[in-house]
Amino acid sequence: MKPGPLMPPTATEQPRVTLFQLSQEVANLHPAYFALVMATGIVSTAIGLAGHTQIAKGLFLLNIGAYLALWVLFVWRLVRYPQRMYRDACDHVRGPGFFTLVAGSAVLGRQYLTQAKNESIATILWFVALFFWFLTTYTFFTAVTIREQKPTLDTGLHGGWLLATVATQSLTVLGAPVAQAHPTYRELFWFAAVSFHLAGAVIYGMLITLIAYRFTFFPVRPDALVPPYWINMGAVAITTLAGASLVMHETAWPPLQALDPFLRGGTWLAWSIATWWIPLLFILGFWRHGYKRFAFRYDPQYWGMVFPLGMYSTCTDALAQALNLPFLLPLAHAFAYLALVAWSVVAAALLVRWYSFLRQLLSSATTATSA
Repeated sequence: MKPGPLMPPTATEQPRVTLFQLSQEVANLHPAYFALVMATGIVSTAIGLAGHTQIAKGLFLLNIGAYLALWVLFVWRLVRYPQRMYRDACDHVRGPGFFTLVAGSAVLGRQYLTQAKNESIATILWFVALFFWFLTTYTFFTAVTIREQKPTLDTGLHGGWLLATVATQSLTVLGAPVAQAHPTYRELFWFAAVSFHLAGAVIYGMLITLIAYRFTFFPVRPDALVPPYWINMGAVAITTLAGASLVMHETAWPPLQALDPFLRGGTWLAWSIATWWIPLLFILGFWRHGYKRFAFRYDPQYWGMVFPLGMYSTCTDALAQALNLPFLLPLAHAFAYLALVAWSVVAAALLVRWYSFLRQLLSSATTATSA
């Protein structure tokens, strides 16, 4: 049975005004909000690699707070509005957003390893990401498969579906360094890391074929060209980072050495595809906001545009190290600064959104008091 609409409180119920409005925000919380953690974490990593360690540390601390706050909101939503959460998880449009919880946990875990040198928390976050990868993957894909009434391809499919690839590769991105920290279980971690990397690459191939078909044979309106289409690039960027992470540890496990030529070629291929996407995505963004005059308004999905920029910087740095291509480092640093600017713009828009919401709360409380 579907939950009934949220009924506004009467003017005399002042204590309930704020709680009601907060509940509305939580009820409608977008499943992809952990993209904020993904974006903040990877921008922190990228800008740190560019030499700005203090900025990286500040973003790391901010990311810890964001991760914990989002968990509070998600648990609140799960307890208070379980049916809404379930409908989102089974929805073609909103369902893929839950993969951000997986990738966000893994990105934060990698920050704990590289910036805090905390192997224990990083390992815990890897297992958290693994658990929610299984839960989200098999809930979402089962639901959209057996659902009797399905949307058409042009309304049900978008770039956010590629978060399935991002989440899968994130288990390799964190799993590779975690394997080094646990010699006793090293083989199991390496086996999982390689397996997730290969699976993620195949998932990308399947989904990007459908997305390319949707791009070229269905009309694309400005409002339909949502920010998660940047995941078209971000998914192969994180595939590059995952592959480079394996290549840089090729001597750690004999099967990795056997796969070395394949991994090197595949990593280079993934980076090339990511690079190919960038000019097209910038052109489409200009068409949307410049030519079509589509207004920029804060949407949590814009974090899905920031993340690929930071990931491209980080993966280019990793590729330069893995394949000994130092001439790529200036490109990596340039995209680190671009990602930081994009993060700042979206963060400012979020602060404006919060400011407006707080003003609305205070206005409602004042109105209730006057009545």
